[in-house]
Amino acid sequence: MATWAGTEVSALNPLRALWLTLAATFLLTLLLQLVPPGLLPGCAFFQDLIRYGKTKEGAPPRPAACRAFDVPKRYFSHFYIISVLWNGFLLWSLTHSLFMGAPFPNWLHGLLRILGTAQFRGGELALSAFLVLVFLWLHSLRRLFECFYVSVFSNAVIHVVQYCFGLVYYILVGLTVLSQVPMDGRNVYVIGKNLLMQARWFHILGMMMFIWSSAHQYKCHVILSNLRKNKAGVVIHCNHRIPFGDWFEYVSSPNYLAELMIYISMAITFGFYNLTWWLVVTYVFFSQALAAFLSHEFYKSKFISYPKHRKAFLPFLF
Repeated sequence: MATWAGTEVSALNPLRALWLTLAATFLLTLLLQLVPPGLLPGCAFFQDLIRYGKTKEGAPPRPAACRAFDVPKRYFSHFYIISVLWNGFLLWSLTHSLFMGAPFPNWLHGLLRILGTAQFRGGELALSAFLVLVFLWLHSLRRLFECFYVSVFSNAVIHVVQYCFGLVYYILVGLTVLSQVPMDGRNVYVIGKNLLMQARWFHILGMMMFIWSSAHQYKCHVILSNLRKNKAGVVIHCNHRIPFGDWFEYVSSPNYLAELMIYISMAITFGFYNLTWWLVVTYVFFSQALAAFLSHEFYKSKFISYPKHRKAFLPFLF
């Protein structure tokens, strides 16, 4: 495995700077939410920007101007449509290069260079990036399936800024994965010219963790959707109820916890040492922790009988 040292590895390239900035922004936002009410002046516009779905119900009264920026939460499916198409294209380009020896398109290669692609031979295993891109595409495909056939959306909304960010997010994530591929000019560099010879124990571990985390996230989404259905599977209401079962016994938002575990599984697949991807994981950690905290506060305020032992995001900790 490559070391952390080296000019190409340690440079704060544009992608790393972006993910570091996003992580720091969500960390600061989370810390502001943890401050006891009254110590800091409230800002309805700020609260409206960081909340979505049911957590907007637990926010301060929304100014009428905020409602002009509402987008239906069911538009989440748009994020995954873009991800399946875009990351499917990136996966096809990488596969074509790995197995057919075809170079990346000029525009894609130029974009990767701008973002800080790994322009060195033999540092990162090409198989690692290939597997992570496969995981990302499968994750997006499953989430798209859930949006259409599992989730029961109410009339909940998200902010248009959140919507625009979601549209761009999976494009950035896919480019981040592809930027970790070792390059030789416009071609992918494969050690020994045999991709299978790059197989390592952490690829198996990462794959197992990805499947395990994905299965739990799917199960949690099924539990949430079943709260709005009768025994025959027919949607009968769109109200919120207390979920039970699986990881809901430990945290209020196990689907967010599973999301974090999915990204950690990708970090493992990269061999544990990929700094760029750990910055992505750090962003995911703080963004999901913020969403989980707001969701936890909503449940506690709405249900007097809400389980006291349940944490927001991390079992037994937070």
